[in-house]
Amino acid sequence: MNATILHESRGRIRLKLRQKRMTLAQADLLEAWLQAKPWTRQVSVHERTCCVILYYSGSRQTVLDELRHFSWSDAKLSPTLSAHSTRALNREFEEKLVSKVLCKAASALFLPPPVRIVRVLWHMIPFIKRGLLCILHRTIKVDLLDAFSISISVCRRDFGTAGMVMFLLEIGELLEEWTRKKSVEDLARCMSLNVDRVWVRTPQGEILVPISQVQPGDAVIVRAGGIIPADGSILEGECTVNQSSLTGESIPVPKHPGSMVYAGTVLEEGECVLEVKQSSGQSRYDQIVHMIEQSEQLKSSVESKAANLADKLVPYTFAGSILNFILSRNITRALSVLMVDFSCALKLAMPLAVISAMREAGKSHITIKGGKFLEAVAAADTIVFDKTGTLTHACPKVVQVIPFGGKTETEMLRLAACLEEHFPHSMANAVVEEAKIRGLIHEEYHSKVEYLVAHGIASTVNGERVLIGSAHFIFEDEHCVIPAGEAERFENLPPEYSHLYLSIGGQLAAVICISDPLREEAKSVLAALRTLGITNLIMLTGDSHRAASTIAAQVGVDEFRSEVLPADKADFIAHLRKSGHTVLMVGDGINDSPALSEADAGIAISDGAAIAREIADITIAADSLWELVELRRISLELMTRIHSNYRFVIGFNGTLIALGMAGIISPATSAMLHNLSTLAVSLRSMSSLPKNKKPVLLIPGNTSKSL
Repeated sequence: MNATILHESRGRIRLKLRQKRMTLAQADLLEAWLQAKPWTRQVSVHERTCCVILYYSGSRQTVLDELRHFSWSDAKLSPTLSAHSTRALNREFEEKLVSKVLCKAASALFLPPPVRIVRVLWHMIPFIKRGLLCILHRTIKVDLLDAFSISISVCRRDFGTAGMVMFLLEIGELLEEWTRKKSVEDLARCMSLNVDRVWVRTPQGEILVPISQVQPGDAVIVRAGGIIPADGSILEGECTVNQSSLTGESIPVPKHPGSMVYAGTVLEEGECVLEVKQSSGQSRYDQIVHMIEQSEQLKSSVESKAANLADKLVPYTFAGSILNFILSRNITRALSVLMVDFSCALKLAMPLAVISAMREAGKSHITIKGGKFLEAVAAADTIVFDKTGTLTHACPKVVQVIPFGGKTETEMLRLAACLEEHFPHSMANAVVEEAKIRGLIHEEYHSKVEYLVAHGIASTVNGERVLIGSAHFIFEDEHCVIPAGEAERFENLPPEYSHLYLSIGGQLAAVICISDPLREEAKSVLAALRTLGITNLIMLTGDSHRAASTIAAQVGVDEFRSEVLPADKADFIAHLRKSGHTVLMVGDGINDSPALSEADAGIAISDGAAIAREIADITIAADSLWELVELRRISLELMTRIHSNYRFVIGFNGTLIALGMAGIISPATSAMLHNLSTLAVSLRSMSSLPKNKKPVLLIPGNTSKSL
């Protein structure tokens, strides 16, 4: 990179690239390249000035060395960029807004009155057309209100008022259009692919390659719980695919050889080999955009309520205007009432408030797929937690491998890692990592790996059936037995660890003991959630009662259930909801996906299983549970802001109508105050939410976190 350091302080550098101009694509590319670096804390690229503001951690020299070696050609090979740029969207609407303001100013300053009148008459044509359409369809909407108010102003030869009303309405429409497009972009990006590497079948066998290297025609292997990385058709295998993120269908769809599958959907059962048709995944973006535009399912009820209320109030505004004219015989008073409508502020401010909250959540590494889920978080009184990888540490470690039946510890760990590497979960990752640490190469010497929904992994090795999973799966579902003479050894397994059971040919072959320490912040986070109104905190886990009770006592949940199956978790949440509770579910594994779907809002951990992230409505980063507290705070502040907006819009516009009916303010003043109040409440809705002034709780490690 050829750049000059303009300013520098500890952990912050401001650079100016030595080039005359920077395109929007280059700005997006550079920002994506920098964000992918482990030392980047925050970065912003300003394409107009060719400047970069970079906040970093670690060694200054490391940062400068990597910046020196940056090149545009190499950067294109690194991050996967979306073809839909928010930067381009913002630039487009900035230019439209500036253009409208400049045209209005130029018209007022330089055009003679006759030309300004002609300009007003020309501009009023679209408003009149929309009003006539309302009459033809026999509907009373705000378009009819706007057409009447503009027409009456023109008939009274008050062209200044008519022009100002149309200008403010056009600004409002522009802001509304930007809000809608921005919300679609934000939601589509929230639901975009999160795949780094995939298994590709080659003549040399299965190899793990970066997603950026996958090309049309490649044969990609996807197993249960995995996310489908590209559009394609199935070459081999039968499976069921969860397509809810694209179609809204909650029931998985069966797929057979020849069936099409789409990027971002999740394979729930079975496995398949698919031939890649389109590697970029951009068709998924278009499908998501279409789904959002065609469906209201992601809108919060307060947004829908605002839109419905706005339309319902239009006839009353009409009636008030007519009644005022009948009683006063004063067209000016009637017009003052007609100039005021509740629609703009209600329809614009509520979505803006939701988008602002979603944007603020994004800054805290919280991804939310729609306003309705923020509303659910605010209304929730119960949170259900999975244990492993959620309340406990995200990176459990293998501390001991106990072989049975004459097997060796090394070979059992190698076999377990060979099975677990296909199904990313925190405990599976622990097994694979331990094998890597010990230098064990776990080659694919089994014939097939299958994730069984009831609930573990199965394969065939040297003609024998191999299973790995929980005690319930191994001993109750699959009826495996403990080798003769080793029952006492089995009974004396270390009670402080979580256990994975490996069986070969129907006999227990090994028990893998995994240390699953409690997250340092878990107890404080649960206490903080209680201060924010959560009354019921529950833990569900497939672990033994002994292990579950230990964690439950440490973290301080109100209730816990152990040795539960995925279906049991979902049934438990369904029962809570039928009892009148609003329930959030927090989990990270494949087994948590039914419960995440059943809850009012499912919250997944970002480094959990792909299917959990895909099905979940909200995703939080894996490094800290404090994001749950921040999520709750944001949602409560959002509801406070929305109700405040309701009171302001109804109160202020109601006052304007009363003043207009009394003849205290003119139509022009009424229109100006109404539109200025709409812009004011919209700008307030777009601003950051206020921090909740709660007591500061102390977190272990001498760290404080404000609520």
